[in-house]
Amino acid sequence: MATQEELFDAVDALLEGEPQLPAPAERARLREAAGVTQARLAAALKSTPQTVKNWENGRSEPRPPRMQAYLRLLDGWAERYPAPASAAPTPAAVPETFTGPAEQPAESAEPAAPTTAAAPDPVVKAPVVVAGPSAASRRPARKTAALPAVDPQFPHGPLVVLDGNGSAYGVDGIVLDCPATTIPKLVEWTLAESGLGAPRLNRNGKDSDPLVILTAAAAVRLGLPERLEGHEQRRSLRLEDDHPVVKQLAKVKWKLTQRGFGPWARIYRPAQAGQRQCVQLAVLSWDALDARAWPGVADMEPADIARVLGTYASRVITPRGSTATSGLELMIALRPPTRAVKNETTGEWASAYNPGSLGTEPMDPAPPEAPQEHPAAQGWTGGFLDEEAYQWVRDPQLLSDEECLLPYAIGLDLNTAFLAAAARLVVGLSAPDHFHAPKFNKKIPGSWLVDLSGIELDPRLPSPFTPSGQRPTGPAWYQTHTLAYAQELGHDVAPIEAFLRRETGAFLDPWHDRLKTAYADTLADLGVTADLDDRQFLAAMEHHKQVDPGMAAVLAAIKATVKGGIGKLRERPQGRHYRDGERWPALERPTWRPDIRAAVIAKARVNMHRKMANTAKATGQYPLGVLSDCVVYASPGPSPLDFLPYTTSGKPLPGAFRLGTTPGLAKVEGVQEMAWAVDLMEKGLNPARHIKGGDAVTDEGE
Repeated sequence: MATQEELFDAVDALLEGEPQLPAPAERARLREAAGVTQARLAAALKSTPQTVKNWENGRSEPRPPRMQAYLRLLDGWAERYPAPASAAPTPAAVPETFTGPAEQPAESAEPAAPTTAAAPDPVVKAPVVVAGPSAASRRPARKTAALPAVDPQFPHGPLVVLDGNGSAYGVDGIVLDCPATTIPKLVEWTLAESGLGAPRLNRNGKDSDPLVILTAAAAVRLGLPERLEGHEQRRSLRLEDDHPVVKQLAKVKWKLTQRGFGPWARIYRPAQAGQRQCVQLAVLSWDALDARAWPGVADMEPADIARVLGTYASRVITPRGSTATSGLELMIALRPPTRAVKNETTGEWASAYNPGSLGTEPMDPAPPEAPQEHPAAQGWTGGFLDEEAYQWVRDPQLLSDEECLLPYAIGLDLNTAFLAAAARLVVGLSAPDHFHAPKFNKKIPGSWLVDLSGIELDPRLPSPFTPSGQRPTGPAWYQTHTLAYAQELGHDVAPIEAFLRRETGAFLDPWHDRLKTAYADTLADLGVTADLDDRQFLAAMEHHKQVDPGMAAVLAAIKATVKGGIGKLRERPQGRHYRDGERWPALERPTWRPDIRAAVIAKARVNMHRKMANTAKATGQYPLGVLSDCVVYASPGPSPLDFLPYTTSGKPLPGAFRLGTTPGLAKVEGVQEMAWAVDLMEKGLNPARHIKGGDAVTDEGE
């Protein structure tokens, strides 16, 4: 008969062998309370972010030995961050921070206190809901990313589209009755009765202001002109200061931002008792929605416009202007510059720097990183950084007879190439310091003066060191990723001087993660999912835009958000009256960071060259031309399956171009006859610019 000690040992073994994890939602809460991203946790447990996501969604459970390690971590976090008494929604995580070249653990974020920057919004009254389909009957099957379906503080979603009859169409089929007949009354209704807005994307950030989109009829009903004309540039469109609507707003103490009352108008009063009072308006008939980023949306019915913009708002951010502006605002919303910190002595809360963000103060670039019109570049004669996207066409004299006789030229376009480059990208968070003859370190972001002109490369490939693809002719400034690739190719890197940043961090990581998920979810809505094989993928991509034009517009807007957001990091001066050396408004933003833009583009260009080099090594095939994220190859057949490299088992060759839905993988941009491509090349034109047909041009991101 077993002794008590033996029985206790057996029970202890069972307890140790079958550890009990907390519920999936609690796992996510604890990780977010500790300020740790899924990617960082995955790295610590030698797993993948998707696996961690599955654990937190309850789709799977860790196995030993990860089970024990994960449980130990959760137990430790549970002691530090006990569950709150109320069942309030769990705030978003504060991602980790880097200090210096090596990764350092981030500080644990304190609970946010009510401050002016992140204050609770006022309680809203229930508006009148008029006849229309119920939210439940219109709710899509797919859940939107990151945000709960219904937030009690904003029961009617982030936005409405107002028609000329006072009907305000919201997400999920909601239709509200809006009695306002003037802009001031519309603002009051929106803040007091509409129930509109969206919760913050980071616990240290701000809730999104409600957005009201005005149709042409609604604009006229509210006293606005149906069209706004008289300026050369779209960005200059705005009402004159003496317009009756502007006077109405001023009379009741509402203010406009410096951009005035234009296609995107922000109307506000200074915060009182920590409560924001701000409404965003978008006027459709004033071209608020650029047709290149939002194809066909302005011509849709109000309910369809609400569905399209509402999907974008839930997956990306409530639109705040152009997609470029929204892309930049998303960076700030996910990495707020400040956080609330409690003074342990006085018990008071104060605003402090949020680790991993760009802070609140603008920062001038190093002279070689600045555009030549920037004040920091005046008098600088040491050359400038030229990290731009590829614009290269192969010398037609280097075409072989075999290539010229192939029947087809096929363009491959990399999915959101700049977004792929932003993944795990360490950038500078502090001001640049100047060094002479430093030793190159690929972990330190910055700009380096190096002579790479002595490197010999195959002329059938563009040089990875210049956007023109031409061989460097002498010392030039390069971003860290370009020189790291030179080292990867086996070449010596000996910097002459450098401007480097001591404090670093993966500032764009949460931005990348959110947009990547939005892109994948929207493609899936169009029938293009990650589980398709290459033939199924190509077939689905041929007609995906016709599956649902609204979701196709969301996809286009997401892609424009990526490129435009990166371009905004180096927004140039506008207007005919600007003079070199003067400051311009964009320079006063902490997010005016040309060095971060250069880092993204350099990494994207290096990624493209690596794929071209691996493809050439495996198949002997070389590109005809490259334009940003589009590359053209000669092909024996009309499909990329006719020339892309595959292993003997039928799998895509690692490191070369691969088809798929993930950022950085490829899709077909266009197919033309090879004779057409050769003719363009002989004229000095780039087939990648026109492969799509007509006058197609690949957007280069600024």
